[in-house]
Amino acid sequence: MPDIKCTLKFMDGTTYEGFTNSNKSTKGEVVFNTSMFGYQEMITDPSYYGQILVLTAPHIGVTGINKEDYESKNISVSGLIVSDLSPNFSNWRADKSLLKYLTNAKIPVGWGFDTRAIVLHIRKYGSLSGILMCSDKKDNVDTSIEIDKHDLSRINCESKDYEWTEASWKKETVIKEAIKIIVIDCGCKYSILRKLIDIGVAVTVVPPWTDVDTILKFKPDGIVVSNGPGDPRRVADVGNTIYQLLGKVPILGICLGHQLLALALNGEIYKLPFGHHGANHPVKDMVTGAVYITSQNHNYCLRRDSIRKHTAQVTMTNLIDSSIEGIASYKYLAWGIQFHPEASPGPHDTSFTFQIFMDCCKKRKQ
Repeated sequence: MPDIKCTLKFMDGTTYEGFTNSNKSTKGEVVFNTSMFGYQEMITDPSYYGQILVLTAPHIGVTGINKEDYESKNISVSGLIVSDLSPNFSNWRADKSLLKYLTNAKIPVGWGFDTRAIVLHIRKYGSLSGILMCSDKKDNVDTSIEIDKHDLSRINCESKDYEWTEASWKKETVIKEAIKIIVIDCGCKYSILRKLIDIGVAVTVVPPWTDVDTILKFKPDGIVVSNGPGDPRRVADVGNTIYQLLGKVPILGICLGHQLLALALNGEIYKLPFGHHGANHPVKDMVTGAVYITSQNHNYCLRRDSIRKHTAQVTMTNLIDSSIEGIASYKYLAWGIQFHPEASPGPHDTSFTFQIFMDCCKKRKQ
């Protein structure tokens, strides 16, 4: 495939030049991820829906695409930008190249870009909308591509409830405990579901519009509210559903789910300048003093002064910018974590979170 010259144009008029695989233009909020690995998990993570993803790792594509590392059944990013893209792959698990995978899915990928300059621009001016287009086109960036204005949870979920039984890669699927977990799917990564199966619970996934009465008919021992894309304040139904479930069943909110739990507890949300996207974010447990390296992918955060001590308390803090990474409401048996304990990609420092939550559900059931 011949290299096609292309341009990344930000809403503020700034442009960067590179090459692409497609004559198609794509628009989206431009974000960057600092992970050194895991591009397959990133581009299929529903939390990236509607975004153009810039990877800071210099060489991308060598490990190809395999059958095990998908985080959803679709590619979520609207475009991908890298510095150096390998057209070939060398990995015993891979069955196709990254370039072929994106080209077949008609997702533009740009390479040969100065990704360092792009990241510095985003860090200086904050998250900006942009368009990746062929150099000879005159498309403009407009406000209609701003994903913050829409409820994206309904786009990135299954329309019906279903049971999930797949464990993590190469692990045997065995349901050891009579614990049933309902996952409210706002754009859930497969790895969250796999980790729940790993600890031996039964998992049923329901759409975000599922009402409280329907959820309680499953007789769940615990509720997990998943990750997902966009502004949590735009997500219809789920916040109110969580509010009605408080005190009735233990709840764990992950990433977007954490923000939705905070809203249900009357917390306030704000947008970070350029979000947290990477696999090296240090988080301090304010209860034990332990520090964990975490995987993160979010643009929004909970405002610290909005937490009411009589309903919840801050349990974890980001050591880079002091943003809230965890809350706990012992009154309602509800916990929220802003990072991704399932990683994929990233460190597994906090994977114990799932076991602790299951133990809480099991204890309450007894």
